[in-house]
Amino acid sequence: MDVDLLISHPEMLLLALAPLFFVCIMLELFLGIRRRKLPASADYRLPEVLCNFSLAGLHQGADLLTGLLLAKLYLWLFGWKLFEFEMSIPSFIALMVAQDFCYYWFHRASHRVRWMWAAHVVHHSSERMNFTTAFRQSLMYPLAGMWLFWLPLVVLGFDPNWVVFVVLLNLGLQFFVHTQAVGTLGPLEWLFNTPSHHRVHHGRNPQYIDKNYAGILIIWDKLFGSYEPEGETVEYGITKPVHSFNPLKVTFGEWRDMLGEASARGLSVGQRLRLLFAPPAGKDSD
Repeated sequence: MDVDLLISHPEMLLLALAPLFFVCIMLELFLGIRRRKLPASADYRLPEVLCNFSLAGLHQGADLLTGLLLAKLYLWLFGWKLFEFEMSIPSFIALMVAQDFCYYWFHRASHRVRWMWAAHVVHHSSERMNFTTAFRQSLMYPLAGMWLFWLPLVVLGFDPNWVVFVVLLNLGLQFFVHTQAVGTLGPLEWLFNTPSHHRVHHGRNPQYIDKNYAGILIIWDKLFGSYEPEGETVEYGITKPVHSFNPLKVTFGEWRDMLGEASARGLSVGQRLRLLFAPPAGKDSD
């Protein structure tokens, strides 16, 4: 696919990667079903697979709509740029690293701020880990405030189209860490987020909760104290299970609970704000 077309329409990147995603899913299915080489927690169960793909469709639709609504804001902020970056190999690498740094803090906030967790919990609510888990995303990310974390890159001087492209490239690359078919990757484990690191991130084992927020580079977790290596077998899912394959229930369950608690009678303003923005239950310490 033409690179200029992808940059002007960055939302097409994930479509361009779709054939590769499909091949990986088929290989994982072969290993899991035919060869019996994967654990039961990697199983493909049709109701959940359909739920995951439905959630992906809703997520993409919401992102496209939000992108249209925020385009003018991005372009307005682009007028504040501190520098003028001409895209080259060095500036592209710099943008990738800067965006990955921003992603780390977005991801960490999505676990530590209940308002953001209400969207991100969708991704963690599966009790299985396979490639389709990567598609389990929320349409509520725009409302949760995900886009705020990319605005500094635009203000810094990177073209908005390139910023969106790199955000989606980061998301696309993260597809490949949602698997149990790959063990550890030797020296690559020191620098990059890998399937082993990301399995930890999806664990509800006490030592795994709120660890390994990395997108592409695991170095951020090692620098900021959120790194945990894979040790005991990972138990996937969340401490408050959803027990549903209905994509709407999966999407809005935590929003319903959070807003219900925050709107209860007899609470002070401070108590309401804590219910909305403090760490979710069970995440009261970093």
